[in-house]
Amino acid sequence: MTTRVLAIGIEPGNADYSAFPQLTPELVRNYIDAQLLRLRDLGYEVTSCLIDLDAAAEAAVTVALREENFDCIVIGAGLREPRERLLLFEKVLNLVHRLAPDAAICFNTTPADTAEAVQRWVDA
Repeated sequence: MTTRVLAIGIEPGNADYSAFPQLTPELVRNYIDAQLLRLRDLGYEVTSCLIDLDAAAEAAVTVALREENFDCIVIGAGLREPRERLLLFEKVLNLVHRLAPDAAICFNTTPADTAEAVQRWVDA
């Protein structure tokens, strides 16, 4: 049976990179794409859910969670920092808790360690 993973993160074009001037939307998108490909190569079925920073974010996460059942949901670091995104992070986390109560929840620390975050909980 294939493990299904939902990867939730901020749409790279909408992120604030002022604290990380070495990052660009293109670079972050490349990291995300590489990690999704890596997860697929490891045998996971992966769905990406990149969200905006407005009211549409909750709707996008809700749609993704209702479309299929996931074994693991990874929430990107961009949702946890900066502090101004705390409310959005809490909303996403509570949607995941309510709509996917049996899924493992994990967090990456950068756009480049998503596979490791998933493996901590799926292969544990």
